[in-house]
Amino acid sequence: MADISSPALARFRIILWTLVVVAALGATALFIFRPPSAPLGVTGKPFTMESTLGGAFTEASLKGTPSLVFFGYTHCPDVCPTTLAESTAWKEELGLGGEQLRTIFVTVDPKRDTKEVLADYLSSFPGTIGLVGSDDQTTAVKAAFGAASETTEPDADGFYLVNHTASVFLLNKDGNFEGTIAYGEGKEAAVAKIKKLIAS
Repeated sequence: MADISSPALARFRIILWTLVVVAALGATALFIFRPPSAPLGVTGKPFTMESTLGGAFTEASLKGTPSLVFFGYTHCPDVCPTTLAESTAWKEELGLGGEQLRTIFVTVDPKRDTKEVLADYLSSFPGTIGLVGSDDQTTAVKAAFGAASETTEPDADGFYLVNHTASVFLLNKDGNFEGTIAYGEGKEAAVAKIKKLIAS
């Protein structure tokens, strides 16, 4: 049997892990950009979640203030922190406070994202409201928006990712669906959509 030197073994391991990461990112990209199983947009189906601000949050709670609604989870390595940072920047550019435009982050990982964990995570994104619930409640809120998610197989340490709908849902002050901002959409286009949302 041929002897494999330490440098050669190290290079092999680097190549192997690179392939694993590329495959994982590829799977995530396919999930983000493939057509959803149901049309994106509020379906009117009822749901009840718990808000990080305290109390229940239902479909009726969507009325009163225009909202940006996004599905994600606190262990998300890229899409979620990027989108939350962008949504914060959009609001700052337009000079909008929470009374004019809400940002709502709905976790799709109820196993790890408790109310306390989510509140701590969102403290880095001022003004963002977090919604948490049981498995059944999470399924219901996804159905209400036509959103989707799927959990990957855990690794040897039990860590897993959750692929999920990455669009930001735009809801007007009456809680009606006005459209989406796609993941990776340009800042100028996103800000224009928000201006239109506020004016509707």
